Amino acid sequence: MQIGVIGSGSWATALAKIITDNKHPIHWWIRQSSLVEQLQKRRQNPQYLPSVRFDLSLLQLTTEIKQVVQQADLIVLAVPSAYLASSLEGLTPNDWKGKKVLSAIKGLLPDQNILVNHYLQNEFGVALDDFFTLLGPCHAEEVAEEKLSYLTFSGIDAGATVEIARYFSTDYINTITNQDILGVQYAAVLKNIYALGAGIAHGLDYGDNFLSVYISNAADEMASFLRQFGEEHITVGVHKGEDPLTHRKTPNYAASVYLGDLLVTCYSPHSRNRRFGNMIGRGYSVKAAQAEMSMVAEGYQASRCIHFINDADKAPIPIAEMIYKILWEGVHAEEGFEILEQQMV
Repeated sequence: MQIGVIGSGSWATALAKIITDNKHPIHWWIRQSSLVEQLQKRRQNPQYLPSVRFDLSLLQLTTEIKQVVQQADLIVLAVPSAYLASSLEGLTPNDWKGKKVLSAIKGLLPDQNILVNHYLQNEFGVALDDFFTLLGPCHAEEVAEEKLSYLTFSGIDAGATVEIARYFSTDYINTITNQDILGVQYAAVLKNIYALGAGIAHGLDYGDNFLSVYISNAADEMASFLRQFGEEHITVGVHKGEDPLTHRKTPNYAASVYLGDLLVTCYSPHSRNRRFGNMIGRGYSVKAAQAEMSMVAEGYQASRCIHFINDADKAPIPIAEMIYKILWEGVHAEEGFEILEQQMV
């Protein structure tokens, strides 16, 4: 299988490392020609994860995205959701025929408030059967250090999902599969919002005791939303049995791709959403926080997207709604969290 990687940030670089560590070549689209030249010269991405050294014989680097899409059987999307549409400019539905798409994007299309699979289907006719996700509690920085991490691959076709996951299985990456293709995407979006809120709480000088209460309430809120928008039969603490292909327990909302990713994004110093929120809690304006960060905090746009998605269905998500109000409606962070204090259990 020919694999193409779209993106050149920290997560794209980490995924390129994982695939090539398995001695599998990749076609890698990088927007900046200067970065292509630096990778070819130094065997590293000087902007992100510079400690990672690549085997150049396994890299086909290009600034032409059409070339990567046409040559690959599996296309890995690893750009921030806000830049997906602009990254794919110039491509047509014909370019995507017969392709499988693996999305590593933890966000919604901000201008349309839709998931990545819906965007690809609307714009390029990519069927849900050909769409897969790669998500879970896995920081790019720890991949660079080869610290043990877990990635969950989701897709409707269980056999194809397992086959794709094999390309990413290494000594430091354990792979898990499930079929909750919509739920895992919404969970990845929500955990960024909640992590941003955890950062706000830290910036406001709340302690560990409050943060534990905040995260447990966020987990319950996320499960409530997912029961409405994801796979309704999943219940925390209940497993339907064993996956016949992987022989693991079937997942529930306490699994790594749901609760695990929420926990690490809320607690870890690597979390860009937590860092962004921390600045908001310390009194930074949104623009000032954005200017100081070199990477995109997906939770900012995600809070607005989820607000509009939930406007009709009204899932009970008071924490996510308050984060939206703080970021987009000018509610003062301290006032917003004083309200949340009284709502949590």
